[in-house]
Amino acid sequence: MQKPRTLAAALAVSALVLLSACGSEQGAAPGAGADTPDLPVQGSNWTIAAVTLDGTRSVAPPGAHLEIDGKGRAQGDSGCNHFGATVAVHGDTLTVSPQEVTEIGCPADRQRFERALLKAFSGELEGRLKDKALTLTSADGRKGVELTAESDAPLVGTTWTVDALLDGATAGSLPAGSEGKAKLTFGKDGRLTGSLGCNRVTAPAKITDRTITLGAIATTRMMCTGPQMELETKLYDALDGPLTYRLVHRTLTVTDSDGQGFTAQAG
Repeated sequence: MQKPRTLAAALAVSALVLLSACGSEQGAAPGAGADTPDLPVQGSNWTIAAVTLDGTRSVAPPGAHLEIDGKGRAQGDSGCNHFGATVAVHGDTLTVSPQEVTEIGCPADRQRFERALLKAFSGELEGRLKDKALTLTSADGRKGVELTAESDAPLVGTTWTVDALLDGATAGSLPAGSEGKAKLTFGKDGRLTGSLGCNRVTAPAKITDRTITLGAIATTRMMCTGPQMELETKLYDALDGPLTYRLVHRTLTVTDSDGQGFTAQAG
């Protein structure tokens, strides 16, 4: 009689094991209990396309960009000032804690955009990534940031379109009507070519890690509109003497020893 009892007990234990296994399978629906993978937003350079604040959408000025490194540190440029923040990524949620912003004087339209950006890029934001476009939106829909992933632009071989004039710590707008007219390219042949806003320009260019040294600048002799000539005169003066440059993502900043210079965007 001992063997039947042993067999019955074994069968009962087996049944309990099977029931337990079935119960576990039924309770674990596909994906249940698994964390949503973190959005791959770190290590990429993002061009800021637009922000939305309280229902108002504002298109970003040229040069606005953002980068989030692998340690949760965000650094960017609003198109006016540089700013920094910490970013914690958990699944599709980014928690942004703003930390600092520089205080460069800029045109009123860029200052308005900057204020909207700094308010929109804060707190908890849900991210949606499609192809190279990343959209960050608050739960109530009142804040949003539109970003596009773009590769860095090299100094040499890129066409740089001048978008602002610099005077020390102040960035100023281009003369009205001259926007998009000044384009410069540093060629692989060691020459600067392009337009200062009106006339074509060419000059030998020696480039190191941080400096640009131009040789004699040659230009054509056309007469153009007042704003274009005004821009050309300022750029010609700024290109005189040893130059210091800074290249961040797709923004080039060039200044002379007196702090006069310009910013330019790739493309």
